[in-house]
Amino acid sequence: MQPVLMPPNIIDHFYLGGERLAAFRNTVQSSERSPEEWLAATVHRAGDPGVGLSRLADGSLFAKLVEADPEGWTGFAHGGPGAGPADTGLLVKFLDAGQRLPVHVHPTRSFALDHLHSCYGKTEAWHILDVRGDDPAVWVGFREDVDAGELAARVDAQDSEWLLGHMNKIAVRPGDGILVPAGQPHATGAGIFLVEVQEPTDFSILLEWSVTTATRDESHLDLGFGTALRGVSHRAVGPDELATLRHHLDPAARDGGLMRALPAAADAFFRVEVAAPAGGSVEVPRGFAVAIVLDGSGEVGWSGGVRSMTKGQVYAVPAGLGDWTVSGSTRLAICRPGVGWPDLT
Repeated sequence: MQPVLMPPNIIDHFYLGGERLAAFRNTVQSSERSPEEWLAATVHRAGDPGVGLSRLADGSLFAKLVEADPEGWTGFAHGGPGAGPADTGLLVKFLDAGQRLPVHVHPTRSFALDHLHSCYGKTEAWHILDVRGDDPAVWVGFREDVDAGELAARVDAQDSEWLLGHMNKIAVRPGDGILVPAGQPHATGAGIFLVEVQEPTDFSILLEWSVTTATRDESHLDLGFGTALRGVSHRAVGPDELATLRHHLDPAARDGGLMRALPAAADAFFRVEVAAPAGGSVEVPRGFAVAIVLDGSGEVGWSGGVRSMTKGQVYAVPAGLGDWTVSGSTRLAICRPGVGWPDLT
């Protein structure tokens, strides 16, 4: 087996953006609302099976490649309990926000199991690549406990000022890693370009749809807001807890080993590490990975061969490749499933 180069898989969405993403992937921006790319994706957009799934250069689905040899690709004969035959344990995206994203929430695993027939919720994390504007920021969790009844009323009124005013605003810079636990309301600010890793679903509950092209009826996962809002954490995320959700990796750092890009609390769900050799090579243990060439050029080497790589490329790396190395003047983001996957307990 060998790494597979993934063609661009940029999709339209309900919010603005996509200029930097198109430039990074050396393609033409398709519309003013093309802010996301799904990388080596084996899951599709909620309610829309034709959107999100990644294709290979010949037009075939990457999911079919994984389904034909799950052990070769993931190292296991099956994925998460009850997940599809092409489950890889994670979904990786580029997100290039041309506007502030709406305040929204992703369900926990227990909520998803009870209401959405899925073993996965949608805990996610962001590795910030670039920021624009005078006040680049994200919002994660409420600053104080929020009454469920008042939250429902503010959502119904689409009171954006109240929502943002009750949330933790976090200034961000390139190299920041932010974990967003499922159940926590969150939003990213305009001008932020990031790599997003998440559990492999597309479950989103919009608390704020009026700043997008989405509608109220498209905002509650067909559960109705009475049920959907039960998936929202009303508990305050205080400074100490917030600190456990943040990590910073100097974008210029180089090292002989893999460098953590996310806080340790993310490890149960997914991992993002950066390989930036300081001369010599960086060793990467076997296992499925989505590898993103953030900068420069270099080589991926394994027992059966070597592959050149350059900025803007994305590779799906199979577990069957074995251990591999990264060398050259590159920076490679390596996104992998959580520690212990496919066991989700």
